[in-house]
This record gives sequence, C-alpha cells and structure tokens, in this order.
Amino acid sequence: EPYPSLISRLVVNQSGFLRRLVRTKQSQSWLEIYSAPLDECDHYAVCGPYASCNTNNCACLDGFEPKYPTEWDHSKWSGGCVRKTELACQNSVFKKYNGLKLPDTSNSSFDASMSLKECQEKCSKNCSCIAYANSDIRNGGSGCLLWFGDLIDMRIYPDGGQDLYVRMANSTLGYLVASKNSSKNKIVAIIVIAVILVGLILGGLIVYLRWKKLRKQVEGGKDDMELPVFDLSTIVKATDNFSDDNKLGQGGFGPVYKGTLPEGQEIAVKRLSKSSGQGLEEFKNEVGLIAKLQHRNLVRLLGCSIPGDEKMLIYEYMPNKSLDYFIFDQTKSELLDWRRRMHIIDGIARGLLYLHQDSRLRIIHRDLKASNVLLDSDMCPKISDFGLARTIWGDQTEANTNKIVGTYGYMPPEYAVDGLFSIKSDVFSFGVLVLEIVSGKKNRGFFHPEHSHNLVGHVRRK
Repeated sequence: EPYPSLISRLVVNQSGFLRRLVRTKQSQSWLEIYSAPLDECDHYAVCGPYASCNTNNCACLDGFEPKYPTEWDHSKWSGGCVRKTELACQNSVFKKYNGLKLPDTSNSSFDASMSLKECQEKCSKNCSCIAYANSDIRNGGSGCLLWFGDLIDMRIYPDGGQDLYVRMANSTLGYLVASKNSSKNKIVAIIVIAVILVGLILGGLIVYLRWKKLRKQVEGGKDDMELPVFDLSTIVKATDNFSDDNKLGQGGFGPVYKGTLPEGQEIAVKRLSKSSGQGLEEFKNEVGLIAKLQHRNLVRLLGCSIPGDEKMLIYEYMPNKSLDYFIFDQTKSELLDWRRRMHIIDGIARGLLYLHQDSRLRIIHRDLKASNVLLDSDMCPKISDFGLARTIWGDQTEANTNKIVGTYGYMPPEYAVDGLFSIKSDVFSFGVLVLEIVSGKKNRGFFHPEHSHNLVGHVRRK
C-alpha cells in the first residue's frame, strides 16, 4: 500500500451524487477530494442523439431539430434531435464543430495510422459513416475515428475540446410543410390576431399596474439611500445616450457604460437590465452595502439613479476593466508578470478580509470571480458587484438559503448542494480565483486529454 495511513471511501447520497472522501489515521475529519456529477452535462447522453450539452442546456446540431419539440421546450431532452433533411450519400458535405467532447464510441471504429485527410476520404466513401475526427489530438492531431450510428453524449467545452466533422445534407431545402387550404389559413389568422390583441391588452394592463407599484417602491427607496442620486439627464449626457462606443461590457445584471461628468470625472454606469432578475430590493441591497464600505480593494460607489423603472449604479471608472480581460487572454496575460499577479492576489485577499472581519458589517460576497474584480490604472484590484452579497450579524458564522445564486465553478459544494454559505464560501471562491490567476485557465470549461476534471480537480490530481 503506497499510503498505508490513508483511508478512502466512496459515498452515493440520496440525490445520486458520488463523493470520494479521505482521511488519515491521525485526522478526525473526512476531506472530500472528488464529487460527481459536477453539472447536468456530466450525465450520460443527457441531450439524446445529435445534440450537445452546454452549461446545463441542450442544443441541436445545425441542420437538426428536436425529435419531440414539446418535451424539448420543457427541458426533457432525452429524445434528442433528428435531421431536417434526409441525407443523400452522393450529395452531402461535412460540417466542422469546434470544442466538443466527442460522441460515445460504442458504434465507432478507429485507425491510429491515418491522417485527418485520409479519415475524411474514408468516411466520404462510406454512406454509413456519420462523422469523423482525429483519435489523438496531441502534436497537431493524428489517427482516425469514424462513427456509424447516432451521435450521443456530446458536450461543448468553452476552453479546449476536439473538432468533430458531421455529415450533413448539401441543401437545407425540403423542410416546407404543405400549406393548408386558404379558408383554414384565414380562420387561423383571425384567431391569432384576436389572441395577440387580447394578449397586448392584458400585457399593457399588467405593465401599467407593475409600473405604478414599482414607482411607489422607488419613491420610498430614495429616502433610504445614503448616496447622491443622479438625474437621468446627467447620466444620459455623460454616456452620450448610452452609446455603443461607451459600452465597457456586459455584467451579470446588465451592461456597463463609461461616462464623463460635467466636471470631468470619469465614471462607470451599471445599467440594470429589466430582464436581469435583480429587483429593487437587490438593487437597494447593493447600494446600501457598498455605501457603508470604504477600502482601497473595493470598488467605490459614487451614487445611483432610479428614474421610473430604470435602476443604475454610478461607480468610479476602472480604466483596465476586469481581471478576466487579462488572465484568460493569451496576449494580454503576458502583461501580468508574477510580481503583478501576486500583487493582485494580495489585494483581493485584503478586500475579502475587510468584508469578513474589519468592516462595520460582516459581508459574504457570494459571487467572487474574475469578472467581478476590476483593475484601476495602477492594476490595483477592486472587488465589485455586491448584488448577491449577504450580511451576517454578531457571532454568526454561517447561514442558509433556498435560492442558490452565484456562478457555478466558484461555489463550494455545501452551498451549491445544500444552500449553506459562510465566509468560507468566499474563501473557496478565492481559492478557485487564485488557481485561475496562476494558470490562466478557467475552472469551468477546463479541458485535459487525460481526464474530465475541472481545474480544481486537475490540481488535486497533481
């Protein structure tokens, strides 16, 4: 036994999660080193044939459509997809898909000696061949994999994956459904128009009632603000009417624009999208929290604007954008030497320590990630986006929620599964962020040819 003092056990809980835990004879607690599935895409063939899984959602390959549209619309994807146009062997082409986990190989064959071009020629000559790919992606790719049946168990990797070439019909024509007779079309048109009119009337009434309710909430909320409230006209002028040229990026709750106030101060305007999911309470939560925080490693909130149903936050402008803009870009990452990366890690840690220990309120951020760390002109990191943050009081060290929010890949297991969060939740997110800063790779979407772990799992293996 290479580790005689190490005890390991595998546990399957009631939800079907597999966990591997270890402990030494000297230790009194178990340490989880692996759990599966990591997300919905880890389930075998969750999307059915000719569909790929991406961040817990399924999508048909181009040229295919759901086999059972009604079930598909209700996220029941196991039926998979079917071709829109049947294949004609001598009138087909191959479409390239990038960044995929290759399909199940139970109905495939391979030849390690063939090149990709030879692989294509062999598949083209065999009418039963559905797709082909390199069997070995190392050193530029070699070998040949051929599939002769339905393509199942595929997923998309944002970073990495392999190329798959799928046989498609050369023409996308032939899907048109025969038209019904003109009288039936007129009846259907009348019914559709009537339904649309009724829907518009009801929708308008609902919008009006919600607007009145929201206006009352906003007017009441202004009295609770501890920061300046900017007029809409000031923000519109500062951002040149929210022009695309001034758009800095897209945050979790809406777009962010650069602006310049009349006195010349540069600002960043976070304009909350109406479909973002952040309501007035979450907005007031973010304003109330940041207004009470003062630290060089936290982004400074200058004020807000809440005209009508609009909700905007006015921050100090960060000329170097967010951390993910640098560390996940192969060219820009070269600007971050090890000294500067350590400086950024140290600054994030100081900001977290302030939130957890030194501020007037003990605050759990709950969404610490690379895109929520902004960089000023001196590359000093500043933690931002407090819309999901929670306060804890007194000697309280943890809390529980039924609404899991945040970003998968940065969540600790006890929060993602049971809704239990604490300052340790931010520490876990910080650890993932440190790995990303050091490696330049995203935790979710990390791909390694020898295993299917994410970045955290890969580091544990090493």
